[in-house]
Amino acid sequence: MSKELNGILKSWEATVRQSVGHKKANGLFTPMSVAHVDDDEEELERGQIHHVEKFLSNGDSYNGQWLDNFPHGNGKYIWADGCVYVGEWRKGKKMGKGTFTWPSGATYEGEFKNEYVDGNGSYTGFSGDTYEGSWMRNMKHGQGIETYPCGDYYEGEWVRGLKDGQGKYHWVNGDRYSGEWKDGMIHGNGEMVWSNGNSFEGCWENGIPKGCGTFERDNGDMYVGFWSSDPSERDVSYDLSGGSDENEEWDPQELYSVHLKSCRMSPCERLLIYPSQKRINISEAEEEVMQKQSVHGRLSNQSVEDTGSPLHGVSIPRANKPLTLRLKAPKRQGVTISKGHKNYELMLNLQLGIRHSVGRPAPKAPLDLKPSAFDPKEKVWTRFPPEGSKHTPPHPSCEFKWKDYCPVVFRALRKLFKVDPADYMISICGNDALRELSSPGKSGSFFYLTNDDRYMIKTMKKSEAKVFLRMLPAYYKHVRTFENTLVTRFYGLHCVRLTGAAQKKVRFVIMWNLFCSGYAIHRRFDLKGSTFGRSTNKPETEIEPTTTLKDLDLNFLFRLQKSCYQEFCRQVNRDCDFLEHERIMDYSMLVGLHFREASCSNSFSSIRTSGSHGPSGNGSFGSSMGSDLSRGDMDKLHVDASRYSVSLGVNMPARAEFMVRRSNCDTQLIGEPTGELYEIIIFFGIIDILQDYDISKKLEHAYKSMHYDSTSISAVDPRHYSKRFRDFIFKVFVEDKD
Repeated sequence: MSKELNGILKSWEATVRQSVGHKKANGLFTPMSVAHVDDDEEELERGQIHHVEKFLSNGDSYNGQWLDNFPHGNGKYIWADGCVYVGEWRKGKKMGKGTFTWPSGATYEGEFKNEYVDGNGSYTGFSGDTYEGSWMRNMKHGQGIETYPCGDYYEGEWVRGLKDGQGKYHWVNGDRYSGEWKDGMIHGNGEMVWSNGNSFEGCWENGIPKGCGTFERDNGDMYVGFWSSDPSERDVSYDLSGGSDENEEWDPQELYSVHLKSCRMSPCERLLIYPSQKRINISEAEEEVMQKQSVHGRLSNQSVEDTGSPLHGVSIPRANKPLTLRLKAPKRQGVTISKGHKNYELMLNLQLGIRHSVGRPAPKAPLDLKPSAFDPKEKVWTRFPPEGSKHTPPHPSCEFKWKDYCPVVFRALRKLFKVDPADYMISICGNDALRELSSPGKSGSFFYLTNDDRYMIKTMKKSEAKVFLRMLPAYYKHVRTFENTLVTRFYGLHCVRLTGAAQKKVRFVIMWNLFCSGYAIHRRFDLKGSTFGRSTNKPETEIEPTTTLKDLDLNFLFRLQKSCYQEFCRQVNRDCDFLEHERIMDYSMLVGLHFREASCSNSFSSIRTSGSHGPSGNGSFGSSMGSDLSRGDMDKLHVDASRYSVSLGVNMPARAEFMVRRSNCDTQLIGEPTGELYEIIIFFGIIDILQDYDISKKLEHAYKSMHYDSTSISAVDPRHYSKRFRDFIFKVFVEDKD
């Protein structure tokens, strides 16, 4: 090459470098990275995948394929705390096959979906614990094999991280069980065979034999009958056909006191950080990009939101600006009922009555109840004079009488719903006062919350109490048959009658508070599928986290994962069939949303589509939702794990897609999807199930039908109501196929 040509090329290169240097920085990491591709390199066009090596100021680093502002393709990301992910990426999210390694040495290798461990994969723990099988959102779900460090292993079905369904457990000492499981415990029909040759085949409940079964000893002796750890319930006899000539004395209690002692299940290894919590800290990086561009005078008039950049895997058209929700910081609901409040004495009466009802000695509540237990006349009146009596303590309130309706039934319901009597009594009757919600409901009933938010107490009209008592046998059968039922959980029905001339009666029903959780509720909706009067008519700026929005206010579709969606559809159909059969209408689906990307430390918090990453990935609670928990939440978790456990309608990870309605249509229930997605924790349940289609509702239907579209009003025949409710709910809740 001639000297003249060489000089021309060098001059051209210098010109190119100078022009590139003045271009706007185009990468999320570019201003803060120390890359092999330096600042003088020609800028690549958007949409072109290339290889990069980048280093973040917080100590993280990435080496691999890159698309626009995010890892895309194959790459290796190392977090400053020692966590490492090597595998496939899709627009900044772990997606496809990969390997995640923890600083402790624990490793997961398998499939990922939307940042979560999801699909088939194997996990090897730091203590030697291993699992190989199916996963769903960081939890073992489906078929899998778990091997424990002690040598035990389990092979079978899992549901949301717990052994559930058919499975086999082998102990290292040779004992083995094969049969049904539920919530991580032996439950249902199964066979236990001990290494000494003894065996039990029959029914189990919560890890111990309960119900019909046969115990066979190694010498052929057989003991058949009804088994229970309570000797008074047990009815077992010796079977002469067992094969042994000797009827050697053997105490059936040994099955519980001796044989089951060696059959302890090993605990699964727990992690403090899950892969879904380890994300790219976009918010911090964007801020540094903007600041550095501003310093060098390279900031264009176009904002970051206007660039059309894909955020967290969600592509937003360039012409559209991403939606920004403004969420107010959640506040504690209600007014504390302190001395001087108009309902202070009523609250004391209620607490005294509950303490008396729950605290007094009672026989063990069986789940198989006699018809007489449901008799509305099955009630107990107790007098509470201020000075006290033989059965009641002295108290500072006025004299009153207390009545329990069907106490045996509600004791069984609390047992069925796994409500600990001591916790129940402390929540309602402890040192903390109840809180009264600011205004009565549409029916005129008042609502009270316990201080820990676990339970809601509602005053009832006599007609509602009658409906409840009428349907109580069917309600009990329904909730016992379907443990995932979405209908309201009721724990007690009581009445306070004040003495004096008025003889005023106040009826209470105690219910589970669906929104009692470690997650703040940012939005709540009450959905019926009707349009008449189903709007709050509030602008966005006036919507509080405690505002209950209605059908015409709904601006989201709720996307549930496939298995959850299928169970959701099945259960909604079961619950609606039950309510239709009981001639109930006017019920609704109560929905609460926690936006995972929101941080409401100020009066307002803005979140964008699910591309706005949340915490930087330093969460320390091992669950699929751990990134939302603070250190204080972790401390509370050890005391109250139920607030974070996942079940149908409670603490469920999901996605919400923003919808828009036509501005000229006031009756459009479902808007148009926009493709703008939010990562959420969702809560839902069917409430207000005590309104039957009585004469007043028939008259309301007739009157409103003369003035409005009969299909738009709430008061319709239960069969029509059930169909309309289902049709609407199945349009609002959809399967997440991404």
